[in-house]
Amino acid sequence: MTRASLLDEDWPDIVERLGGTAALKESARKTGVFLLGREFEDAIAMLRMILGYCLGGGGLRSTAAWAASIGLADVANTALLYRLRQSGDWLAWLVGQVLASSAPAASRGRLIRTIDATHVPKAGAAAKKKNKLWRIHSAFDLPCERFGHFELTDERERLDRIPVVKGEIRLADRAYLAANRIATVLDAGADIVIRAGWKRARWLGAEGEPFDLIAALKKAARAKKIDMPIWLGRKGAPALGLRLVAVRKPAHAIAEARRKARRAAQRERSQISDETLLAAEWVILVTSLPSKDYSTGDVLALYRLRWRIELAFKRLKSLIGLKAPPGADERSAKPYVLAHLLVILLLEPLIDEFEDSPRLAQAA
Repeated sequence: MTRASLLDEDWPDIVERLGGTAALKESARKTGVFLLGREFEDAIAMLRMILGYCLGGGGLRSTAAWAASIGLADVANTALLYRLRQSGDWLAWLVGQVLASSAPAASRGRLIRTIDATHVPKAGAAAKKKNKLWRIHSAFDLPCERFGHFELTDERERLDRIPVVKGEIRLADRAYLAANRIATVLDAGADIVIRAGWKRARWLGAEGEPFDLIAALKKAARAKKIDMPIWLGRKGAPALGLRLVAVRKPAHAIAEARRKARRAAQRERSQISDETLLAAEWVILVTSLPSKDYSTGDVLALYRLRWRIELAFKRLKSLIGLKAPPGADERSAKPYVLAHLLVILLLEPLIDEFEDSPRLAQAA
C-alpha cells in the first residue's frame, strides 16, 4: 500500500479500517464537518477528496479536476477549501480512533513510551521570519513500535502534555527535564528515564544542599559510572527525589561529543566552558526506576530505545512527504498536517521492520 493507492484501489479497505461507511458518516455529522445536501453527496467522498488534496502534491484546482475525472465529486476548488478548513476536528477525531484501536493491551506487559516532538514550518513570510512552527507532539510505544499519541500545536514541548498510561516507562531527551512536569507524570502512575544536561536542573543532595554534578563526574572518571540518589529543586514545592545514572562514553564517542559541543558554541558565538566539555564525555540520565529492579545497564538500555522515535519521525516525513502546509491560514494548515498523520497511522501496520537503533555510544 502506498499513499497513492490509498486513494484508489485500497480506498474501500481504508474506509473499513476507519470504522466503515456508517461510522464515518456519523463522526462527520457529530463533528459538524458535513451537512447533507451541500457540495458533496456523502462524507466518504469528502474525506477522499480532502486526503487527495493533502497527499497528492497538487493544488485545489487539480484536486477538483481529479475528483471530477473519476466521478467522485463535481465541486469548485473554493468549496473544497471551505470543507478543508472545517475538517480539523473530524480529522483529529479519526486520528484518535486509529490510535485507540492499536493501543497495546494491558496483558502485553509494561508499556515503554518515548515522548518527543517533530515540527514543520508555518507558511508565510512573517511566520518564516519569526521561525514559527507546527509541532507534532508524539508518543511512540514499544514493544509494538507504533505511534500511540499525536497532538498538534504551536506550543513548546512538555513532558506531561501527553496523557499517562498508568504503569508506563516514559523516555525523553534533555528538552523535557523539568522537575514539576516530571512530578506530574510520576503522580499519574508512570516512571521516567530522561537525558539530563549538567546546567538544565537545580541539583540537590539529600539534605537540600547544592550538588556539584561536575565535581561528581570528575571524581567518577576512573569508575566511569555514577548510580546514586539525586534531588531536583522545584519552585513552590519540595525537592523531587530521583536517581542519577551516568556512564562515561568510549574514547571515540567522547571525541565526537566534544566536536559537536564546540560546533554548537561556534554557532551561538559563545566560548565553550571546561564544564560543558567534561559533561559531553558522559551520558547523564535521571530516572524514577528503583535500582533493586533496574540496574545501571538496564536504565541505559531503556534510554537507548528513545532513538526509535527519531527513526519513526524520519519515516513519517519521507514515506508520506510531510512538509510545510500550503498557505498561512491555520484553518486549512492544521487539517493538512492532521491528514498526513492519519495516513501514516494507516500505513504503519504494513511496515514490517524499523531500522536498527544507533549505538548509545554515538548519542550526543
